[in-house]
Amino acid sequence: MEFRTLGKTQLRVSAIGFGGIPIQRVSLKEGVEIVHAALAYDINFFDTARGYTDSEEKIGLGLKGKRHKAILATKTMARDERSMARDIDISLKKLQTDYIDLYQCHNVKTEEELAEITGPEGALVALVKAKEAGKIGHIGITGHIDQTVIKALQVYDFATVQFPRNVIEDAAEKELFPLARKKEMGVIIMKPLAGGAFKNPVLALRYLLGWDYSSIIPGMDSVEQVKNNAALAVDLKPLTDIDIQRLEDEAQTIGSKFCRRCEYCKPCPQGLDIPSFFILHSYFERYGLGDWSISRYGSIQPNVVNCIECGICESRCPYELPIREMLRQVHKDLGQ
Repeated sequence: MEFRTLGKTQLRVSAIGFGGIPIQRVSLKEGVEIVHAALAYDINFFDTARGYTDSEEKIGLGLKGKRHKAILATKTMARDERSMARDIDISLKKLQTDYIDLYQCHNVKTEEELAEITGPEGALVALVKAKEAGKIGHIGITGHIDQTVIKALQVYDFATVQFPRNVIEDAAEKELFPLARKKEMGVIIMKPLAGGAFKNPVLALRYLLGWDYSSIIPGMDSVEQVKNNAALAVDLKPLTDIDIQRLEDEAQTIGSKFCRRCEYCKPCPQGLDIPSFFILHSYFERYGLGDWSISRYGSIQPNVVNCIECGICESRCPYELPIREMLRQVHKDLGQ
């Protein structure tokens, strides 16, 4: 396994890390076996979240007695000091540890959220206190909207940034990642397979391993996936011209109905948060998290029922996606 430095933290993390979303859909016993396999194949970076149902619990149980072998990261959507302090303590309990290497502000979407997080009673107050108390080692941020995360990096000295990057989604390389490198931040790559859209994960991961990212964290829900993914970071090989062409061809096919979360479609006259619906649908369609996705969709108002099909979103989309058709499919699958 190749190990890389996680930015200014100086932690040495496996080039292939462990994304904690898919482990939600396996049994507790299977989850523990998968975590054990990851350690056996020298994966030492584990990323999970408060919002990933029982993911923290499974990873915590899998690391029991082996905590010293892992660099542990989790995150929460908490935006205020009180909620963040509560979630840090819950994470410590679920993960069965007294110390978390990296705690992240999860999916910061808007400047309003960022202002709350960095405000006088915001989540960062609790994170700094937890760091001073020895509960956490470093503070990071994750998101899907590059301009919001860029703003975050400008207003606070985060240790790491976690952001989507794959053959289709490369916007972060234009401004966000260069800024992160300049600030000596660790760069963690989520959605390396475009949420499971790529049918050739080997090529997609090999492509990303050729960049200088700290750790790439595909989600894994089987020992076989762990074994195959870890092997890619043992003997790094550059892609051939044929490999690159295959990737580009697949990316072009996927891209015809793939939301990059650029948010140019917003604001919707009806108030719909269009990219969020597509994110939820990807969890339903590619991660097998049906009940969770349906529940989350049902809690969002307004939802696709309120769409009047005016088409303004499609006229703004730089990728010419059939957004109205895609929204209808979202509601068909999740509006139960």
